[in-house]
Amino acid sequence: MKSRVIERWVEAHLAGRRISANSLIISVYGDLIAVHGGVVWLADLIRLMAPFGLNERVVRTSVYRLVQDDWLESGQVGRRSYYRLAASGMRRFAPAWRRIFEPEGEGWSGTWQVVMLPSALEARVADNLRRELSWAGYGALNAGVLLRPTDDASTLRNILDGCGLRDRVVPLTARGLDGVTGAATDELVRECWDLQAIAATYDGFIEHFRPLLRAFGAGEAEPEQAFLVQTLLMHEFRRVLLHDPQLPVQVMPNRWRGDAARELCARLYRLSWRAACRHLQASCATPEGPLPPPSAQFFRRFGGLELPPAATDEVAAEG
Repeated sequence: MKSRVIERWVEAHLAGRRISANSLIISVYGDLIAVHGGVVWLADLIRLMAPFGLNERVVRTSVYRLVQDDWLESGQVGRRSYYRLAASGMRRFAPAWRRIFEPEGEGWSGTWQVVMLPSALEARVADNLRRELSWAGYGALNAGVLLRPTDDASTLRNILDGCGLRDRVVPLTARGLDGVTGAATDELVRECWDLQAIAATYDGFIEHFRPLLRAFGAGEAEPEQAFLVQTLLMHEFRRVLLHDPQLPVQVMPNRWRGDAARELCARLYRLSWRAACRHLQASCATPEGPLPPPSAQFFRRFGGLELPPAATDEVAAEG
């Protein structure tokens, strides 16, 4: 029997928010389809998205646009179509989902990655690069300078390579930015990121999702309900988190609300993922047959999910 509490919550959530079909489909691919092999039949995807209020026409239009934007790629077997994450889609996901499931620790050396966009860049190319950098946690000092406090240079290299800009955009690595920007670190943070607004968004996320803990803790959710809630949970958390630069603790406010939001998200995820995976595997198939079980990497999310015995052996084999 369905949980009436969860059913009412999902209905209210979908009625009270304008959700981009493209973005929601990407959330489903990034959270679950990717770890179950990354490919599903279009007909299965249409049925999977129907409970979110997305009809067949909307889903078909969205996947077409996602193919045009290099998020997905299509294939054909007979008269049946399937869609998988494109390589560029996987590349875009990597920094975003790493920030969600494997946030950087406190061992920051004080290094900043700085990207200065050449004025000669075409407007479309520059806008695309800004968007990619924003997804990876970069903040804009102005339209031509983006910053990120991190020791990780590989993410930036991958973004520039993916945009075909490695030879046109030369990033700067700096241990301190006073001499580069003329502003102290705390001033720089205030210029690039509105932390008060981000904290308020986190508070809204916590207030909205916290009522579900009791229903899931009591084991009331059916597989489809678990899938719906987990998808909406990760869709909303991704949206909130990607506005958060995840700055080092040295420059963050005490008792940062993002920590409480992450803890809540992790608790709900641990309560929902088993049933959500069951629903996905019961609803979708690949051209080769049933969806495979989740990859070993999946079980490392949020510091570790409880593994079934077979997955435990696979993770151990991977080291």
